[in-house]
Amino acid sequence: MTLDPGVIRKDFPIFNRTIRDGKKLVYLDSGATSQKPNSVMDAESDFYRNHNAAAHRGAHQLAEEATEAIESARGVVASFLGGAVDEIVFTKSSTEALNLLAYSIGSAPAGNIFHLKPGDEIVVSEMEHHANLIPWQQLAKRTGAVLKWFEVTQSGRLDLSNIDGVITERTKIVALTHQSNVLGTVIPLTQIAKRARDVGAIFILDACQSVPHMPVNVKALDIDFLVFSGHKTVGPTGVGVLWGRANLLNLLPPFLFGGSMIETVTMTDATWAPAPRKFEAGVPNMAQIVGLGAALNYLSDVGMENIYQHEIALTRYTLEKLQEIDQLRIVGPTDTDSRGSAISFTLGDIHPHDLGQFLDNAGIAVRTGHHCAWPLTRKMGVPATTRASLYLYNDESDIDALVAATLGAQKYFA
Repeated sequence: MTLDPGVIRKDFPIFNRTIRDGKKLVYLDSGATSQKPNSVMDAESDFYRNHNAAAHRGAHQLAEEATEAIESARGVVASFLGGAVDEIVFTKSSTEALNLLAYSIGSAPAGNIFHLKPGDEIVVSEMEHHANLIPWQQLAKRTGAVLKWFEVTQSGRLDLSNIDGVITERTKIVALTHQSNVLGTVIPLTQIAKRARDVGAIFILDACQSVPHMPVNVKALDIDFLVFSGHKTVGPTGVGVLWGRANLLNLLPPFLFGGSMIETVTMTDATWAPAPRKFEAGVPNMAQIVGLGAALNYLSDVGMENIYQHEIALTRYTLEKLQEIDQLRIVGPTDTDSRGSAISFTLGDIHPHDLGQFLDNAGIAVRTGHHCAWPLTRKMGVPATTRASLYLYNDESDIDALVAATLGAQKYFA
């Protein structure tokens, strides 16, 4: 089935509005956060209007309905990822999910497979979002572990020429982005996962930029943990997901302590409920979880393969059109091989912030800056970039508007 963005946009009420003196909204910032369809907002509203109660707590009907709604959404997430229901942990964001892993691993006692000793190694890459870099920096500092990383080539690819020297027998954790939020690069996951398996390392995948845009099956990827955010998958803010292999979740110490995550409590000690409840202390973000379930159902109805193919074609069109502009430099891969739909670029001596403001005046929403990836922008030799990130509701007319406005900016700042 061919995806029709014109039909898709009818499900997203924000596209009914205009901005900047009546201009059409051209939204090219889905890498930061996606827009939301009516079905997601309706699901959240229906929960508050008709089922609101503390899930997993009360014995009355509303509490039962709230619990059923949350667990139904957990089942939707599990099915969407190809995992099991007891492998899905709800967090408030992917950032919290990554911090959960880093903190819990750092709390693992001696004898636990997660326990880190001085000299053990944690591997990341230069293309990580700060959310998948700083937690591991801090964990290394707390435990005496050594932080290592894959470098990035000037073409925007991971340099795997010394993979055996980066992932070694001392490597305990490999934590990498699936798809760069700046470059759009999709990493050679199979090769890296095999090397991690060979040395017995835990593999953690930041899938914030891949889960919304392509079919992802956690079992087929041969990884141990995966995180993604609801708000990038046409879902609500305030909800994220940690998927982990059930046996590993059960071995991992809890992150937060309080209600709902316990099995027994005395005045001097406590024992923990099985995963995933062990990691879900407190009343969950109930309406947001319900909204996430609706969002993933929406994406499934459209078809993740349809979304992926649509984005590949639109990315190819965008790359071709942008590269026709004199002095415009694509920062990252310039073709669609192992590449997603986040496209960063610079335009001569025009500062990306100035270009972004000019585009905004034309009704075009893009992202400018370092995109929470300072080490990467430094490596690529740019202080910042302008980023256009595409999604299922974008089409060639949006790209034509971007190109025309960029050419207009070039003349304006000449």
